[in-house]
Amino acid sequence: MRRRGFIAAVGGTAAATAFGPLMGRAQQPAMRRVGVLVVGKPDPEPFWRQFRKGLRDLGYIEGQNILFEYRTADGKADILPKLAAELVTLKVEIIVTWQTPATTAAKQATNEIPIVMADSGDPVGTGLVASLARPGGNVTGMAGVTPELAAKSLELIREMMPSARHVAALCNATDPFSKPFIAYIERAASTEGIEIKIFMVQEGEELDTAFAPLSKAAIDALIVQPSLPIKRAAELALMHRLPAVSVSRSFAEAGGLMSYSPRQGDLYRQAAGYVDKILRGAKPSDLPVQQPTNFELVINLKTAKALELKIADTLLFTADELIK
Repeated sequence: MRRRGFIAAVGGTAAATAFGPLMGRAQQPAMRRVGVLVVGKPDPEPFWRQFRKGLRDLGYIEGQNILFEYRTADGKADILPKLAAELVTLKVEIIVTWQTPATTAAKQATNEIPIVMADSGDPVGTGLVASLARPGGNVTGMAGVTPELAAKSLELIREMMPSARHVAALCNATDPFSKPFIAYIERAASTEGIEIKIFMVQEGEELDTAFAPLSKAAIDALIVQPSLPIKRAAELALMHRLPAVSVSRSFAEAGGLMSYSPRQGDLYRQAAGYVDKILRGAKPSDLPVQQPTNFELVINLKTAKALELKIADTLLFTADELIK
């Protein structure tokens, strides 16, 4: 304190020249502490990479002016509340969440620390925010997977397989987003004249077990909820020769037949923008929740060939990417 008082008293150009370097060394940037909470399966690496890049582009350098407290449940949703409580105890300034179960656990753990959703499904329908325009409370961010995308998946199945009449939806029982996800699929199925069968994956259940009844049912195609272990779901769908679609790009990349999803890199970089605004003093209740505006259709032609499926030319021309 005495050093600062002395510098202020000297004044003048000479003093600024003499003491400028000293002041530069003394005024280190404030270290901001941000918590990150993910379920862990599917693989959070794409989110984690793009989110940190978004913050770097905004001037946040890990270890210099920002510190991350990263917590993953490694696919065990039941331990998310404990991990969220840890972040609250650490007094992080913000909790960033990836996928709906993580956001739900964070909201249950605190109503004071701001929570930024990097990608949560239907935050209004799941009770995370009051509305998109006026979220209220301490939660805001990106509403990544909307229930309408589930209905779009059904439309794509009919376009790919006009004769399809029986479609299954494989859903995550621990994800609050399952309820609106299923509701939109059933509504679309009624319009399309398709029979829907719902298969729920319970907490701790292996996907291999969940696929057993699927293989015995008379199913033309499968819709996979994105909060399930995407890579293994894609492998099992191919093993059981089921044309499968998801609203996660990672699904098609992992060997699933097709995905229709938001451009997820955009979501994660926009989530970084929310973090920046809040660290600068904005309140989450004043920041409207955003929905994706850019979408991409990805078709895995290798999987189509393995399933002996001919993809309609209209879909091939519409696709943003064809995996060969």
